[in-house]
Amino acid sequence: MECVFGLVGNGFVIVAADTSAVHSILLHKNNEDKIMVLDSHKLVAASGEPGDRVQFTEYVQKNVSLYKFRNGIPLTTTAAANFTRGELATALRKNPYSVNILMAGYDNESGASLYYIDYIATLHKVDKGAFGYGSYFSLSTMDRHYRSDMSVEEAIELVDKCILEIRSRLVVAPPNFVIKIVDKDGARDYAWRQSVKDVTTAAV
Repeated sequence: MECVFGLVGNGFVIVAADTSAVHSILLHKNNEDKIMVLDSHKLVAASGEPGDRVQFTEYVQKNVSLYKFRNGIPLTTTAAANFTRGELATALRKNPYSVNILMAGYDNESGASLYYIDYIATLHKVDKGAFGYGSYFSLSTMDRHYRSDMSVEEAIELVDKCILEIRSRLVVAPPNFVIKIVDKDGARDYAWRQSVKDVTTAAV
């Protein structure tokens, strides 16, 4: 029931993901951050099996850092996306990762970009993308309202429309979402959309 989606605006990329940690019919927590800051100007939003998602995104993050440490320059977003796709393809016939990724980044030369990478190592550069059951509603909403020249405020308004559609129409809708942005100023948290907060159970 995971929901991950993102879109490219005028000089920025916004990515949103649900924050539910779920196993079978059980909800374990409502504040699981599924969007990793890959480096200063890259974000990775992932969905899939929790173990694969955490392990693989951390593996990509450490290798991106290692490349910069060894060579003195960071990978571009395109290069990082192709590296990620290559690692998924290599693992596909050995011990495949059940993980889908939206990689967002900003480069001084090419500007903002968003890459769609699924669990069978498909790679596409996209203006908008989504994974999970929420993609049925977020993609259709973005198809209707998306423009490539959107401002940050307009993009956030569209993200909120997508979240509202998911909450309204998905029978097992995740209650909380995290939104992050990457632009020329770097990758960072933008906002949380919470309708349910974690409740600490009193000791018995």
